[in-house]
Formats: sequence, structure tokens, C-alpha cells
Amino acid sequence: MQTDSLLEIKNLVKHFDISGGLLDQLQMENGRITRKHTVVKAVNNVSFEIRKGETLSVVGESGCGKSTLARTVMGLYPPNSGEIYYAGQRIDTLSATKMLPFRRRMQMVFQDPYASLNPRMTVRQIIEEPIYFHNRGISRGDAKEKMHAVMRSVGLDPEWSGNYPHEFSGGQRQRISIARALAVEPEFIVADEPIAALDVSIQAQILNLLMDAQEELGLTYLFISHDLSVVEHISTRVAVMYLGCLCELAPAKELFANPMHPYTTALLSAIPALGGEKKKHIHLSGDVPTPINLPSGCVFNGRCTFANDRCREEIPIARHTGTDRICACHAVEEGRL
Repeated sequence: MQTDSLLEIKNLVKHFDISGGLLDQLQMENGRITRKHTVVKAVNNVSFEIRKGETLSVVGESGCGKSTLARTVMGLYPPNSGEIYYAGQRIDTLSATKMLPFRRRMQMVFQDPYASLNPRMTVRQIIEEPIYFHNRGISRGDAKEKMHAVMRSVGLDPEWSGNYPHEFSGGQRQRISIARALAVEPEFIVADEPIAALDVSIQAQILNLLMDAQEELGLTYLFISHDLSVVEHISTRVAVMYLGCLCELAPAKELFANPMHPYTTALLSAIPALGGEKKKHIHLSGDVPTPINLPSGCVFNGRCTFANDRCREEIPIARHTGTDRICACHAVEEGRL
């Protein structure tokens, strides 16, 4: 692990068994009753690091495993295999008690501000709960002062602290969620599509809030999004996922200027452009395979115009293709692009 790395994941795998009960698993094959397990392969052998102070964005189509990756990193889902390191210490094997110090340092902002806040709690209770939990013995006066300060920092009037979530707009609710995350003074925040459920007019405000907080507090972000224009604006580096696999990882400017992986190229070609030279939109053929039954070899081979027999048989390894670039593609490795 590099000295400037805050978080590192190695060969992370997260699968979900959706077989159901015993009766759901029984199937008839060739005149015999067999028991079949159905597994969703959400994240498959993903490795990367996040450096202190940067924003690493993860992009890809819906269902590619972005949110599952984020929740596994945060410990909300236990990984099937792989390793997660925070500040050099492995955390995926820690007990709930030993994980507590890291809970304060790692916080999460969820996508849906309507579902992530307890409707039975006031804003004061929502923000003060983590303050009390992570600061044993703190006085009520100090907790209230801290709560007011964090509300002001996200653009909320402290006088609203007695109100309930349903009394706020979507943008205000997301500000409350961000305030709850900042209340314990974290180093690292996972933002799981924090603006996807908001009106376009409010999205820029929330993005600016996140960027200002990062600059003022020295925060590190893992930013999950499917909005490529936002990702280009906010990111230091970008990781591209397809069907639970990491396709490419590169500095944001380099990735948007010169994508390497065929899927990244197709993904970026879909960004709308106003004025100037129009980009040619790449239409991918075929359907997206199901994560229950992944294709052999490269998961993108069925939709890639550069695929050959090796692509259909051998899983590509994410290799360094430059100073700070990673790409998992046989065609790039062989110089066929």
C-alpha cells in the first residue's frame, strides 16, 4: 500500500445467493430432481486504492455493482473474498467492536434522502445521535453546539432542528444526510449517487457543498454515479465498471480525453455535447448479460467489436498501461486498438 493511500481493496468479491428456500431450489432436470443455487455475482475480483484527499468516482451502467462495491467497502455487506485496508490496517476481518473506531472515520451519504432519514426523529436527533455515540461523555450543551455548527456548514438554519424530515424538500434532506455524516468529523466519505434523486436545479448546490467540504476539511471521497458530466467535473480519478468487473481506472482528464477500454469509449460517446464537433455515438450490439450467468472470458466480449477467441476464453487482468492508468483488456494489451 502506498504511503498516500487511505483505502485499498484487493481482489474484492461479493456475491448474493438468491436461491430462496429449499422448495425454490428444487428443479427437474432430465427426469431427476436436482437442487440448484442461484447466485448474483455483483462484484468480481475488483482491486484499487483511494488516495488521501482525492475523489475517486466509480461509473457504469445500472446493475454493474457500483453501490454493492460501496456498501461492501463500508462493511454493510461482508465480502465473499478479498481484502479491505484502511490507513494500512485490514478491516474486513474485524469484529463489530474493533470496527467502531473506523466507523467514525468512514461515513456514507446514501442515494435516496427520502429513505435514509428516520421519519420519527427530528433533525436534531438525527444529527446528535452519531455525535453522542462516538463521543462518550459529551455534554448536551457541547452536542447541541456541534449540531448547530454542522447544520450551518451545510446551509441549514439551526432553528429548523426541531422539524421532521417530511417538512423538508429533497435537497434539504440530502443536506441533513451530509450534516449527519460530517457530525463525527470523518476522513473518508462514500457518496452513493447523492444527487440522483434530486431536481437538476438542486444537484449543483449539493455538488458544490460536497466539494467545499472536501476543501475545508481535507476529506477523501468514493463517489458513485452514472452521470458522466458530474463525474468529469468532480473527480480526481475515475474507475469504470461493467458487470461487476473493473474495466479501466485513470485520472479523470486522461480518461475523458483518451479512453482505452472499448466499453469506456462507448460509455463516454453517450455524453451529450452542445456546440463544437459532434462525437460519434457508439451503439453497442447485443444485450447486457445477467450477473447470475456471467459469460466466460471477458464479461464484455459479447458486445465488443474487438473481441477474439482469447477474449471469449480468458479473463483479462487489470494491468498498468501508464504511470497512473489501469486497463483490463486483451485488445489493449495486444495493441489491437
